Amino acid sequence: MRKAGLFLLVLTLLAASLPQPAAAQDQNEDPPGRVARLNYIQGSLSYQVSGDQNWIEANPNRPLTTGDNLWADQNSRGEVHIGSTAIRMGSMTGISFLTLDDRTVQLQLAQGTIEVHLRRLAAGEAFEIDTPNLSFTLTRSGEYRMETDPSGDSTKIIVREGAGEVVGAGDSWELTPGQAYAFSGKDELTYDAYAAPPFDDFEDWCQSRDARENQALSAKYVSRDVDGYYDLDDYGDWSPTPDYGMIWVPRGVVLGWVPYHYGHWVYIAPWGWTWVDDAPWGFAPFHYGRWVLVGGTWGWVPGPVVVRPVYAPALVAFVGGGGFSFAVSFGGGFTGVGWFPLGPHDVYVPGFRCSPRYVQNINITNTRVVNITQVTNVYNTVVVNRNVTAVNYTYAKNAAAVTAVPRDTFVSARPVSAAAVRVSSEQIENVRTMDTAPIAPTRSSYIASTAKIATTKPAVPFAQRPVVARLTPAVSHPAPVYTNESRPFNQHPSGQPPNENRSNNSNQPQPSHDGFRPFTPPSGTNATAGSKASDASNNQSPSVHYTPAPKARDDMYDVHPPLNENQKPAPPPKQENHKEESKKQK
Repeated sequence: MRKAGLFLLVLTLLAASLPQPAAAQDQNEDPPGRVARLNYIQGSLSYQVSGDQNWIEANPNRPLTTGDNLWADQNSRGEVHIGSTAIRMGSMTGISFLTLDDRTVQLQLAQGTIEVHLRRLAAGEAFEIDTPNLSFTLTRSGEYRMETDPSGDSTKIIVREGAGEVVGAGDSWELTPGQAYAFSGKDELTYDAYAAPPFDDFEDWCQSRDARENQALSAKYVSRDVDGYYDLDDYGDWSPTPDYGMIWVPRGVVLGWVPYHYGHWVYIAPWGWTWVDDAPWGFAPFHYGRWVLVGGTWGWVPGPVVVRPVYAPALVAFVGGGGFSFAVSFGGGFTGVGWFPLGPHDVYVPGFRCSPRYVQNINITNTRVVNITQVTNVYNTVVVNRNVTAVNYTYAKNAAAVTAVPRDTFVSARPVSAAAVRVSSEQIENVRTMDTAPIAPTRSSYIASTAKIATTKPAVPFAQRPVVARLTPAVSHPAPVYTNESRPFNQHPSGQPPNENRSNNSNQPQPSHDGFRPFTPPSGTNATAGSKASDASNNQSPSVHYTPAPKARDDMYDVHPPLNENQKPAPPPKQENHKEESKKQK
C-alpha cells in the first residue's frame, strides 16, 4: 500500500439538489447510453427521484439515473444493475447515483452494505464509490464489498478479486485482492488490513445471484450489457425464425397481448417519455431490440450481441393527426395518444436532442437488419426534412399493434391497459407518424399514478450527508414541473426565441404548440438547420463515419463460477495496525 498527498473534494450535496436554469444545461450532449435498474426487491425498498422530496415504494422496471436515490430498509435486500455490473444492497443501506453516463459510474454509499460485481471495466471508464470518509476507485473488474456505518466515521472494504485505490484525508492506499481493509476517521484516516474473512450470508446470496446470471441461456443471444437478459429464461422461450434468427417469445401472456400495452409512461430527463412495463421480465425487451409478429404471436428480436448496446426509453413510434396538439385525432370521435412497437426493419428516431452518430449507434446496436444507409436516409427524411409521412413503419397501419389511450391517462402516468381504446383500421388509415408524443409533462408525469409513498426512508437525507469524492459529481437537475402551457418547455433549448438563428427553409420546425418542442439536431454539426455546408443545402445530413461496436464474448466479462463454491478456510488473519505509523507520518 502507498500513501501520497492528493487534493480531494469534500462535498455536501445539498447544493447539487437546487434547481438549475434550463439554459445552464448543455443541450448539445447526447443522453447517456445506459441507465440503472433496481431489478430485485426483497423486503422494503424505495427510491427518490432527483429533485423530489418524496420516497416512493420501488418499481423494478423504472429506469434510474444521475441524481436518483435508493434505500433498502431493515431486513431488506436489493439488486441494481448498470449493464453487466451488479450492485447488491444489504439491510439499512442507502445509495445515490452521483454520476451515471457512458464513461463514469459514481455512487454515494451513504450508509449500509453493498457488494459490487464489476464484470467489465473498459479503458477510459471510471467506477467510483464515495462514502463520508473516503473515496474508492475500482481499477479492475472483480468483486468488492463495502460497508459504511451511519455515523460516517468508518468504512470497511473487502476486495474478493480485482484491485482499487482509496483516497481520503489527503492520502491514498492501493487495495489488493484477497484482503480486507477497515478505515477509520475523517480528518485523519487510519486503517487496518487483514486477510479477507469467509463469506457471510449476505455474500453467499450475492454469489447465488451471480450464478443465476452466469447460467442464463439468454446470454447466448443477448449481450450481457443488456440489463434484464437474466430474467428472460424464467418467463419465455427462444425460437428459431428464418428471417431473424433466434427470437424470444414470452410465456403466459393474455390472449391478444401486444408489446407496450401493459404498463405506463413516465417522463425521465433527458430522454423524455419512457415506458415502464408491468411484467417482471419487462425491461430488456422494451428498451433494446425490436418486436416482430410471427404467425399471430409477438416475439422479441434482440440486436446483435455487442458490447454496450445503447439504451432507448421506448422503441416505439407515435401516431396521431391534425398537427402537434395535446390530443391527436384518430377519427371516429376519439382523440388521445397512440403508439406501436417498432419492427426489426424500422429505424428509431429519438424524440430528444441527439447527434447523427447517436442515432446510428442506438439503431445499429439494437437491430440486426438495419444498416447505416437506412439510418442515414431516415435521419435525413425525418430530422432534416421533417417529413415523417415518407417513412414506412412495419406496424403503423396494423390496428392490432396500435395502443391508444386518452391524453390524461398518458400524461398522468396511469396504467395503459385499463384505459386503452380499441382503434379500427379505418381510424388509423390517415394518421401520421411522429417521433415523440406531442404532450408536455405535468407534475404527475414523473411518478406512476399507482405509486405509493414509502413508509420508511433514511433518517438523514442523502443530500445532507458529507461525501468524499475524487471526481466532481454531475449536477443533478431536479425533475422540472411543467404545465402544458409552460414557457420553459416551449422555448428553444438554447434559451432563445424559437425562430432565432434559423434559416428560412420551409422545412424547418416551427415554434412548438401546446407544450410540444419539435426535435432539432444539436448545433455545431452540418445537420443543424441553417448550416452553410453543401449537405445542408441539399437537405442532407453530413456523412458520419460509423465504427461498429465490438462483438461481446464471455471472455470479455468477469464470468466464472461463484467465488464461494470452493472456499477454503481462511488462514489466521494477519493483522496490520497502521494507526501509529499513520500518525507518525503526518
